[in-house]
Amino acid sequence: MTAEAGENAVKVRRQVEIPVLGGRYLATFITFDNLADGKEHFAIALGDWQRSEPLVRMHSECVTGDVFLSARCDCGPQLEEAIVRISAEGGLILYLRQEGRGIGLINKLDAYALQDEGMNTYEANRALGFEDDQRDFTVAAEMLKALGVDHIRLLTNNPRKVAQLTDNGIQVDGRVGTRVYRNDHNERYLAAKKEEGHHALGEDEPCCPAHSKY
Repeated sequence: MTAEAGENAVKVRRQVEIPVLGGRYLATFITFDNLADGKEHFAIALGDWQRSEPLVRMHSECVTGDVFLSARCDCGPQLEEAIVRISAEGGLILYLRQEGRGIGLINKLDAYALQDEGMNTYEANRALGFEDDQRDFTVAAEMLKALGVDHIRLLTNNPRKVAQLTDNGIQVDGRVGTRVYRNDHNERYLAAKKEEGHHALGEDEPCCPAHSKY
């Protein structure tokens, strides 16, 4: 399902300016009505986001990483990197409420417990009866179309995101890789993303709990 004309069309609900990262960057938070899955996804517009081919990051919510700076994943540093880079180049972060690759926070913590017993992140999902990645990025395409954006450069290491946006009518004119935030706690997680999730992991960037690089 994609954005359509008429009463049920996906449309912008509200835009609110919020200073982020301690006030260092000014962002416009954008909410939507009538998204396909009914969840509270939102966009974060940074810099000259209405330029041609804006830089876009589809970032799945990660409470443990984004809020509590967990070192078990790379989500928090990737989000901060996206804010900094997109502010400079102009573009959007699509913040998607798809915790744990779509299985939710409680199930993600159950999966963490299985990982502590030796499984990797994908094996743990399967053991709980879930697919490797249950996310559907249709809503991301709907948000972009509602904002009048149909050509982008995508900030991601995940080729699946490129394919899903393309299948939903968004032209991805280039993939821009994020840095790799490796530490002692997430090495097995990153290895699984590369080997089983086919993520393109390139340049390493040492990760610190406070994300002080920026």
